[in-house]
Amino acid sequence: MNEAVTIGHAPAANSPEAVQHPQALLELAHGEARHSLLTVHAILEATLPEGELSIYEAGGGSTSFLPLKVLHRAHVTVVDIDEDQIRNNDYAQQAILGDIQTYRFRPNSFDLVICYNVIEHVPDVEAALLHFCEALKPNGLILIGAPNPRSLSGFVTKYSPHWFHVWFYRYVRGDNKAGLPGHAPFPTLFHPLVTLCNLEAFAEQHGLQMIYRKQYESPRYPEMRLRMPVVAALVDAAARVMNFFLPGKADVRHGDYHVILRKR
Repeated sequence: MNEAVTIGHAPAANSPEAVQHPQALLELAHGEARHSLLTVHAILEATLPEGELSIYEAGGGSTSFLPLKVLHRAHVTVVDIDEDQIRNNDYAQQAILGDIQTYRFRPNSFDLVICYNVIEHVPDVEAALLHFCEALKPNGLILIGAPNPRSLSGFVTKYSPHWFHVWFYRYVRGDNKAGLPGHAPFPTLFHPLVTLCNLEAFAEQHGLQMIYRKQYESPRYPEMRLRMPVVAALVDAAARVMNFFLPGKADVRHGDYHVILRKR
């Protein structure tokens, strides 16, 4: 086991302050991203075993992406390399300051590993995924939410400077805390395994069954349509032109994806 420092314990997820939906869902504009996350919630609720759950969240800040019906009966352990992110977390029972690329738990420890909006920031995604597999119980699940590097937003994110990402979050998304310690956006690396076809190949090679796979329109598009309709119309028009020249039914607006993997 690698050394790490436990620096926080959150109150139980079933406290009176619990709301009908997790904040992550409430903050999503209506669209494909929200619909896919609701589908993910339904799959987790139907597939995870009954009783108390053990969940490992690889990278975790102030917002949970888990359905409340799962969160209410779970012991959540968060590992994050950023002390500010650990401090912002208020739903995990155990918060550990550590690196998901190197931190190891005992084999067969968790019913669910969740890695949401994290792997795009990790230099060695393969190492992190191998540790997830090791820590997972048989028939356990891995939930990954990540941006699609082969989308319009993925291309812009990969090849634009970080200051542009901060500007976009502050002035397009309206997030005044963007770029401050412990707040998104974080530097994006896009390891090859973030690309969905490579992730699928890794899953097959390491005995993981893909039970859900959905590419969807990035939530940034509905946000822009609400906040900056003229800019959004221009971006939508450019996307339609690009889609015309792409094979099949590819859509450059499919900027994100959800994947659920089951350990065979």
